Amino acid sequence: MKKLFAVSLALLVALSASAALAAPVKLAYAEVNPLDTIVGQVATTFKQKVEELSKGEVIIDIQAGGVLGSEAQVLDGILGGGDTVDISRISAFALTSYGCQKAMLLSIPYTFVSREHFWKFANSPLAADFLAEPQAIGLPLRGICYGEEGFRHFFFKDAVSGLADLKGKKIRVSDDPVMTGMVRDLGASPTVVSFTELYSALQTGVTDAAEQPIANYKSNAFQEVAPYLLLDGHTLGAIQIVVADSGWNKLNDQQRAWIMEAGKFVQQENAKISAAAEQKVLDDLKAAGIHVVDVTDKAPWVEACQNTIKANTASQAELYKQLVDMQ
Repeated sequence: MKKLFAVSLALLVALSASAALAAPVKLAYAEVNPLDTIVGQVATTFKQKVEELSKGEVIIDIQAGGVLGSEAQVLDGILGGGDTVDISRISAFALTSYGCQKAMLLSIPYTFVSREHFWKFANSPLAADFLAEPQAIGLPLRGICYGEEGFRHFFFKDAVSGLADLKGKKIRVSDDPVMTGMVRDLGASPTVVSFTELYSALQTGVTDAAEQPIANYKSNAFQEVAPYLLLDGHTLGAIQIVVADSGWNKLNDQQRAWIMEAGKFVQQENAKISAAAEQKVLDDLKAAGIHVVDVTDKAPWVEACQNTIKANTASQAELYKQLVDMQ
């Protein structure tokens, strides 16, 4: 009887250990935009691919719509040692404020002349160096892959027709030197407002205008309070997925490989869908009566931004030239 009890107990222990080993790893994924945006589709595609590759061994728990905070709040949490967020989709230049100088080059106005230009970069060895920068400077996160959400454009509460109409306008910016400098160069007044507070800031007149990729403009209903869209395409909305060291350390080598493989897949899928998805949103906006002005001559805009372009590329002039020459 004692022998049978001991065998049964050993079997229970083994089964418990096996169950513990089989328990899936759940990673929280933060996304500030809704799931019906291009970046929302990136999150969904990443989740599906990770869970397919791992056969459910790794679960991606998407928290969209900014429920875990703005990009800055998410990054502050990760870099401050928090463990609420394991993975996040961020703007490629968001890490500039945390010491990533290479990342800054992706936000320089009028750098990427086309989507094709951006994808030449994103699929090059140079992109791998950019993704590795956080780890290289000691930040507790690492880049997984790049993507894009379309060119970023200005939108306004009141009618505009060109560059001259920006003079004196209060334009919402993130707390970023490149964006702030660009808006100032264009004759407007940069106004720092959190993304999660932007709708109400436009509604109440705290700011007169802002800028976003077209898909985000529509999905966040900004057209309700700022129905004038000026298609200047000042920067491409380059994005990246990053994983915090706290999340990375939850994974074994095989699970990490699945995460990186899913990143490569997402990057390829994003390249396939982004242009068409953006065009559909623009067509829907026009059909809904949103006032859309296309900037056909960007030369005056580029010239106006030369102070910001030169000031923020001087220390990395050779690297920036490599980026520009990929067009």
